[in-house]
Amino acid sequence: MIGQLRGILLEKQPPQLLLDVHGVGYEIDAPMTTFYRLPDVGQEMTLYTHFVVREDAQHLYGFSTQEERWLFRTLLKVNGVGPKLALTILSSIEPDEFVRCVQQQDTANLVRLPGVGKKTAERLIIEMRDRLAEVSVAANKDRVTVLPAQLGRQQTTQDAISALIALGYKSQEAARMVAKIDDGLLSSEELIRRALRERV
Repeated sequence: MIGQLRGILLEKQPPQLLLDVHGVGYEIDAPMTTFYRLPDVGQEMTLYTHFVVREDAQHLYGFSTQEERWLFRTLLKVNGVGPKLALTILSSIEPDEFVRCVQQQDTANLVRLPGVGKKTAERLIIEMRDRLAEVSVAANKDRVTVLPAQLGRQQTTQDAISALIALGYKSQEAARMVAKIDDGLLSSEELIRRALRERV
């Protein structure tokens, strides 16, 4: 599985771009949300990727954020939604807005997306409602990120544990310290500070 590529952007002609990775040119299909964030041709960049192998073809899909790739993979699990429609959906609506439509059962806005009829919109809501039930939408400076809440929380606690290990604590002790004070809301920095305070 190819999960990430870093290289020089050679061409960008939606929906495909060409990335030179150590002399090998990768043709990658990407949504417009990713194209909007691409650097100029000739610049170095990193893409999170999803690799699909079929009997008659191999396709590589690229995304500027892990959140976009996660949503793409989640869309592929919906009956009747293939990579082409998933890319079209991601190109036509911001991830956080799509999540809101599903959570609020807003079929009116979903059917406005290219390739999405009433039946597909209803299927998206029914099949994705549970998968998106625990999604946190957080605003960043330049974009809105969408992450499964559990995935985001695991990363926060792991960052705190890693920092404590770097400060000299054993891995089991660091994990125990973080688990003791984690209330599900603290940032990694706050977890580290409170853990150190508990030890003093």
